[in-house]
Amino acid sequence: MVRPSRLWERRVLGALFPRQNRSGVGAARSSSTRAARLPRMEYQDAVCALNTLQTNASALEQVRRERGNPQLQLQAMKAFLQRSGLEVEDLDCLNIIHVTGTKGKGSTCAFTEQILRNYGFRTGFYSSPHLVQVRERIRINGQPISKELFTKYFWQVYGRLDETKDAHGGTMPAYFRFLTILAFHVFLQEKVDLAVIEVGIGGAYDCTNIIRKPWVCGVSSLGIDHTSILGDTMEKIAWQKGGIFKCPLSVCPDLEEYQVEAHPLHLGLAGQHQHSNASLALQLSQSWLQRRCFPGHLFLLPPLENGRTSQATAFQLSPFMVKGVKDTEWPGRTQTLFHGPITYYLDGAHTTRSMLACVRWFREAAAQQEHAAGVPAVRVLLFNATGERDCAALLKILVPCYFDFAVFCPNITEAMASSSADQQNFNVTLEGVLTRCLDNQNSWKNLTGQEVEPSSGLLIPGSLPLVAGQRRTETLVFPCILSALRWITQGRDPVLDGPGQSSAPIPASVVAKAEPLREAAAIHVLITGSLHLVGGVLKHLEPSTAA
Repeated sequence: MVRPSRLWERRVLGALFPRQNRSGVGAARSSSTRAARLPRMEYQDAVCALNTLQTNASALEQVRRERGNPQLQLQAMKAFLQRSGLEVEDLDCLNIIHVTGTKGKGSTCAFTEQILRNYGFRTGFYSSPHLVQVRERIRINGQPISKELFTKYFWQVYGRLDETKDAHGGTMPAYFRFLTILAFHVFLQEKVDLAVIEVGIGGAYDCTNIIRKPWVCGVSSLGIDHTSILGDTMEKIAWQKGGIFKCPLSVCPDLEEYQVEAHPLHLGLAGQHQHSNASLALQLSQSWLQRRCFPGHLFLLPPLENGRTSQATAFQLSPFMVKGVKDTEWPGRTQTLFHGPITYYLDGAHTTRSMLACVRWFREAAAQQEHAAGVPAVRVLLFNATGERDCAALLKILVPCYFDFAVFCPNITEAMASSSADQQNFNVTLEGVLTRCLDNQNSWKNLTGQEVEPSSGLLIPGSLPLVAGQRRTETLVFPCILSALRWITQGRDPVLDGPGQSSAPIPASVVAKAEPLREAAAIHVLITGSLHLVGGVLKHLEPSTAA
């Protein structure tokens, strides 16, 4: 993907915010109103403008430089919030539940939001990353805000920030900071009863930590991730996560300790690891409800003694809670899709701990599916990982699943650069992501005792190289997600042959490798290693998500 030119950016901004009107907040509000009325400024225009703020690599470097003084980052975030027309005190009205953690924080938020929505409250939910469309990050009553609402509020906020940037050294908030500010605006304008806010990275230095008075905070399970920012030990990471706490700490009980009438408790999210997330969500919901239903009463936890944490108490679950954890959906996390003879298992695991949980879930679910069908299945791994992850360590965990094929591809949805702006990433190069896929292929060969040889590169239409594994191996590398999926399914999933989907032609030598897939009674495909990979797969398997 190529970053939109500065000329394009100037043309868009020139149409939206004429130079002669850039004289302050008042002018910003009037110009943003005009922008909202411009018929050509539609959802994709807003996303393209948002992507001009996608300086994640430089933003992360800034975080590393300033992590010794987190107040600098929080002050910058507060300044951006003020420029957008809000004060930090305005956020107090959102009755916020603030959640951090290395793994499971998104699932915890999803459980919590569903429970409280079942009570009849109007909920806001801010999460990251998105899978298919960026508006998934900002939800009202469990649903991504509409394209119309996203576009309306985007230009209002973007206009105010753009109008004031000349007086602030030309600065604009980076991608995640902007979306956080946008979420606060949306939730306030849409008058939610509460907002569930998921931390981006860490806690203490995260831009969501400008929240002054959350009603309750939570932390899900911890693990080693984002070490260049958060530190390389559990103690350092725990300190970062604890930076959002505004109250004493209490440890959640096991899920089995809660009292449930008439029937066992069922969770909408699969996997044993979801039990601790559900327990945390129940405690968060209960604490929020107590404050809502008994205003003026403080339900404080027992004080800590000698540095020890207190133990939260299990309680009788209401029908709303039971139904809430059962009805929770959180796409891309232990998700199963059945498409005829092909079963897709999707999980965005990308840390050692989460990959262990993913493997436990996949092996159990796939075995149950094979037993129910009465026929063996060909197993295929579709893998990619991004950032600073140790891919070899993640792949080592996957080896015991006994895959018949290991397929690697970058998080590029289609070969002809026709993917939507929602899934564009300007912080990586095509050469870099394909090289990483080849490294992953070699790691898999090493782990499975296969000979590693120099791979041959084939140039395909659209100037994207297709690199296939050597003959007599069971590993392949494809240039995009759609090419990989089409090879894996061998024409047996009609949804992958829809109109407007473009993929590169596959050489005959690579086609020949797929004979076991064409003859198999069933195919089980595990997609893991990256939520961005999972999102790209869902775009093709569930086209409605991209509509």
